[in-house]
Amino acid sequence: MPKVTQLVLNLQSKPGVLANLASVLGRAGVNIEGVCGAETAGRGKIRLLVSDATKAETALKAARIRCGREEAVTISLENRPGALAEAAQKLTQAKVNIKCVYATTAGAGPVAVVLTVSSVPKAMAALGG
Repeated sequence: MPKVTQLVLNLQSKPGVLANLASVLGRAGVNIEGVCGAETAGRGKIRLLVSDATKAETALKAARIRCGREEAVTISLENRPGALAEAAQKLTQAKVNIKCVYATTAGAGPVAVVLTVSSVPKAMAALGG
C-alpha cells in the first residue's frame, strides 16, 4: 500500500474548467491516473493523482492554475461486497478520519482505492502497510 501525493485544486465550477485542466496536463505529457471532484458553493475541489506531480505543477503554474499537494494512501481491495467496509473499520479503530475517498472498478479484478485521511502514518499502520 503506497503513500501517494495528490494535487489539490480549488477551481470555479463552470463549463470547460475540467476540459482546460485536462488539456494543460495532456499537452505537458502528464497522465491523470485518478481524479475526484466535488462542488460546493460554486467552487470545485479537484484531487488528482498524476504520473509526474512536479511536471504537472510546472504546467499548471504556466497556465496560471494554482494547486497544492497532499499525501494520501492507496490500497488494493478485492472487488467484492464488504471489502471497503473492512478497510474503513480498521481506520475507525485506529481513530483515522477519512476526508475523501475515490475508487474505480473495471469489472473483475482488484479495486484501487485512494484515501485522503487525517493521519497517513496511522492509516498505513492500521491497514497493514
